[in-house]
Amino acid sequence: MNQFWWKLGQILNGAWFYDNIGDIFNYSVIILGFFGLFYWLNWQNKFNKQAEKDPNQIK
Repeated sequence: MNQFWWKLGQILNGAWFYDNIGDIFNYSVIILGFFGLFYWLNWQNKFNKQAEKDPNQIK
């Protein structure tokens, strides 16, 4: 089992991993974060419009 973890560590620390997979992973996390941000802002906008229509809403 020790050899498995040693080889996995060598693969993850290798330049090939970061050159080929690391950039893709980093960019996908950034893009996913932006999509999540805009999704949340859209919901927040809907809630704000709903709160403006309801005068009994606690603000």
